[in-house]
Parts: sequence; C-alpha cells; structure tokens
Amino acid sequence: MPSRKLDKKDFEALSEFRYRLRRFLRFSEQVTRRNGITPLQYLLLLHLKGFPGRDWATVGELAERLQAAHHGTVALISRCEGLGWVERRQGQADRREVAIHLTADGERILARMARLHRDELLNPEIGSLAPELTRPGRD
Repeated sequence: MPSRKLDKKDFEALSEFRYRLRRFLRFSEQVTRRNGITPLQYLLLLHLKGFPGRDWATVGELAERLQAAHHGTVALISRCEGLGWVERRQGQADRREVAIHLTADGERILARMARLHRDELLNPEIGSLAPELTRPGRD
C-alpha cells in the first residue's frame, strides 16, 4: 500500500517528536555525566535490569538493545565490570554462554539514575515520549 503524501502537520509532528527526544537525550547525557557514569554505561545497566523476563542478558542481547557492535559491547561490559557494576557468569543452560548480571553497586547507581530519568520523562514538556510511564495507575 503506498503511503500518503506528507503534509505540514506531519512535518510539525515529526519535528516536535525529534525535538523532545533530543531534549531528553541531552538531559540524559548531562545528568549521567554529573553523577559519574557515562550515557552508554547507564544504558547498559538499564537494559540489564529491564531485560524482558529475566535479570540478566547475554552480550549479543545487550549489543542488540544498545544497537552497538558486539566488540564495542564487550568493551563497555569490561569497563562496567572494572567499576564493580556488572559481573560475568557462565550460562546455566549453555555453559558456553556468558550471562551479564548487575551487582549491588550497579543496582544502586542504576536506581538513582533511573529515578532522575523517570522524573524527567514525567515532565509535562517531555511526557509524551513515555506513555507507559504516564498512564493512570502507574507509579
């Protein structure tokens, strides 16, 4: 099915979305750095904690979530492991698999960063980016 021609309202909506998205990403870059963590380190911890159905993820799964190359994700994991935020464990179902887990220190820094990010998303000027967070009945 051919898509319809874009009109002025489409461009305005796309522009507004990109503006809000960039504003949120800029906030994230600033708040993470002020708290001694890089934006990518925060994303790694977030994707570990937020991985669907379990409390750990493989390197490949994290690379997909980060939209990053496998070797770059390995290097990021190594840096976070050196900081004591994550640990590698041998997979239980497949001993060749490496499972990445958050440590207690990783949980603490992630909780602090996630609260700051959630609060920013609940800002009325940004909130439309996060409908899951702003639905009635959600804390």
